[in-house]
Amino acid sequence: MTGIKSAWSALGGDPAHLARLTTVVREGALEARLPVGELARACVGSCALAAAELAARRAGLAELPAVRVDDGAVAAAFHSERHLLVDGRAPVAFAPLSRFWRTADGWVRTHANYPHHRARLLGALGLPANASPQAVEGRLAERSAVEVEEAVYGAGGLAVALRTPKEWAATEQAAEVAARPLVERERLGSTHARVLTPLDPGAAPLLPAAGLRVLDLTRVLAGPVATRTLALLGADVLRVDAPWLTELPDQHADTGFGKRSATLDLTAGRETFEELLAAADVVVTGYRPGALDRFGLSPQALVARRPGLVVAQISAWGAYGPWGGRRGFDSLVQVATGIAVTEGSAEQPGALPAQALDHGSGYLLAAAVLRALTEQSYDGGGRLVRLALARTARWLTDEIRPSAAPGAPYEGPDAWLAETDGPLGRLRHALPAVSFAGGPADWARPPVPWGSDSARWR
Repeated sequence: MTGIKSAWSALGGDPAHLARLTTVVREGALEARLPVGELARACVGSCALAAAELAARRAGLAELPAVRVDDGAVAAAFHSERHLLVDGRAPVAFAPLSRFWRTADGWVRTHANYPHHRARLLGALGLPANASPQAVEGRLAERSAVEVEEAVYGAGGLAVALRTPKEWAATEQAAEVAARPLVERERLGSTHARVLTPLDPGAAPLLPAAGLRVLDLTRVLAGPVATRTLALLGADVLRVDAPWLTELPDQHADTGFGKRSATLDLTAGRETFEELLAAADVVVTGYRPGALDRFGLSPQALVARRPGLVVAQISAWGAYGPWGGRRGFDSLVQVATGIAVTEGSAEQPGALPAQALDHGSGYLLAAAVLRALTEQSYDGGGRLVRLALARTARWLTDEIRPSAAPGAPYEGPDAWLAETDGPLGRLRHALPAVSFAGGPADWARPPVPWGSDSARWR
């Protein structure tokens, strides 16, 4: 349980609470050279422990409900986007231009799932909008990997040169990442802005986040995983997107369980946003650092207007260092930090068996929010919690040790999959991995079409 202990410590949790947690180890789940299974178990386990802690606090229980973490459920949840079926159809995970490419001196990985990122990639390479993968391949083969990285990022696109662990460690960004804690936690002010309504200890299910309003300003994938988890635990989660930034439908379906979805122009609809903020308990953001500050959405500005707010932020590279303002995704962080080299071969870079940096960081972010709410119930004050995929990557590569605990063989995800009917059709999906005695077994509502709700609280 070394991973869970370190995660719980990073969250500021009471070490005595770890006695309430048991694990079910299944050998072969999330198998990799790096200790991905240990990371996943730790992230889900610490989130479930934080949920049980808040439930006990609100229900006046003498001890925390028992927490059980099953590797099978965790593996299914970390592959949720792969297990999703919409009316029997499997989603497409990556677009044709989102992949590894050979360059003149090595490898580069691009991310072009969204149309605007595809357009910027092609523009940086001097290629037309209808360019084929073969044309991209030829153009990249003429340039060095770092040259491609800089040119594409300069154009607002996404590309990262493959680095070894040693090469990444030598960068200024790696040093900045290593100097930060896994979970950044900060108190903002001392205002007592809310009193959590007591929960009925006999309620079924016991929902630790019931009555809390979460404003979800996140995209792809860690932030939506965090808010999906808060929705599972009873929060009223309203995801708000700009009308022109449409989400990929299958990705929205996978991470939309339990939530509502609205669109809002933060400039033209400023009055509506301020009404939402005035009644929010938590704001979760997943855009690159600084991107929302021009709308008055920095943590300090938010808390100034809504004292006692919990602000949770997730980014790829962290809100610091030379890469602090860069866009990024799990696949690209794996490439930059040496994970793709560790998991690859002499012939081809590799990848983790799941988007574990995204999923893991998402569960840790949800856990940080839950712990912040518990702490507030004692001494008030606004809270800021931050995570970065690159810092989670360092935790995986340098700090977690593989578990030596024996377990039964992993026999696949079927026991942790379910089917649900809803506005998007019949969905096969992974069941929640966050579990504690008396807690919810599934989301209260299926996902809704993107932007189909009004931008207001229920």
